[in-house]
Amino acid sequence: MLFAFIGVLLAAVVGGIWSGLRHVRDAQLVRMARTTVQTAEVRAKNADEQLRIAIEELRFLAADRIPAAVLALTHEHAPVPGLLHPQEANATLAKAMRDVLSATSAAAAGERDRVDAAARAAMRGATAKVQSLLYQTQSVLQDLQHELDDPRLLELDFRNELALRRIQATAVLCEAWPGLARSDSPLAEVVIGAQSRVAGYARIKMSNHLREQRLAVVARAAEPLAIAVAELLANATSYSHPDTAVPVTIQQSGGRGALIVVDDGGIGMDEETLARARRLLAGPEVLLLTELGNPPQAGFAVVGRLVRQYGFSCHVESSPYGGVRAMLRVPAELLTVLDEEHTLSVLVPAPAETAAPARPAEDPADDGPVVEATPLPSRRRRSPRTAAARPVAPVPPAAEAPVARTPEQAGALWGALQDGTRSGRSAAGSGTAVGTTSGRTAAGGSAAGDEQGDDRS
Repeated sequence: MLFAFIGVLLAAVVGGIWSGLRHVRDAQLVRMARTTVQTAEVRAKNADEQLRIAIEELRFLAADRIPAAVLALTHEHAPVPGLLHPQEANATLAKAMRDVLSATSAAAAGERDRVDAAARAAMRGATAKVQSLLYQTQSVLQDLQHELDDPRLLELDFRNELALRRIQATAVLCEAWPGLARSDSPLAEVVIGAQSRVAGYARIKMSNHLREQRLAVVARAAEPLAIAVAELLANATSYSHPDTAVPVTIQQSGGRGALIVVDDGGIGMDEETLARARRLLAGPEVLLLTELGNPPQAGFAVVGRLVRQYGFSCHVESSPYGGVRAMLRVPAELLTVLDEEHTLSVLVPAPAETAAPARPAEDPADDGPVVEATPLPSRRRRSPRTAAARPVAPVPPAAEAPVARTPEQAGALWGALQDGTRSGRSAAGSGTAVGTTSGRTAAGGSAAGDEQGDDRS
């Protein structure tokens, strides 16, 4: 009996222990299940939150960050925003967004360069054709000026010259050849030739301080230098009052070349605009047409392209006259001295230290109409050795204001011009080649409003 009782007791004890163990195990399983469920819920919540953040970041990337990055390609100071949720976004999402932004910017830059190159190529072809037509027009006008005494031909010739300068500047900007070959040309004649390409030429007052009057620009740089000087003169005349003069000084710079200084009394530039102008004049290696604004402000960009290609330099700063001073330095390697037999143009101002003083005004009643106030158009012979190969503007007189003329006086002036041209053709003979017109009196007044400045705001 005793053993049976002990057996039953042991069975009861073991069963209780086993039941307790099973209860504990079940409780642990329940706790583990609850923890697993809670963890899953947290992870699901975090996943939903990360998905929401990722969607918002993608929308922000497409709407704000990518456009800002594309804008920064042409405007270096334009800000590019970062992540919308920099603290909540995980590292993987942030890196992915940066990679997308970088790839998009690179693709936009590549497409922009491709489009710019295609535009330059198209413009090069168009400008070459237009430039050829303008040269042909110039030749026809010169022939007509030799045959006819119509002052309107001067206006047409001048407007053709303005159009030709624009086309040349556009061609240079598109990395094309300037389109005109010249021989070694006196520096003073190059500046005078550049003056004749500007609508406000009559306001330009040139001072000749060269020690060597036969100082010349080598053939390969003569036309590029004329284009650069014309752009600086156009900028100066466009951004200064029509009643103010634009002083131009040419001088040698102590054996290191020559210096052309253009001053104006215009609106000037602020520091930011000056910095941009200096960057363009330095000749940046990469310059896109889209960087020139709308409408394009190409004057300084053209000068910078020529500076980079031909080796001269240009600097702008505030002028003592209140506007802007542009200094174009021609290095010694681009200069030469012409032979003594070379005849300089009569339009070149006399050296400042030897220039004759201005004569007092004479009584018009004694000698007829006063013709010094506005020079009559003139022609000079074309010579392979002496020609500047460009129309040259007359140097304006010292008088501050033009003399009022009656219709009878104006008719007398043109009658004198016609008599002089007829006498000149009779003396020269029909086979003599005559140079291009250098007077721009007939066209200057009407064309002064046709040209707009490019590089100031």
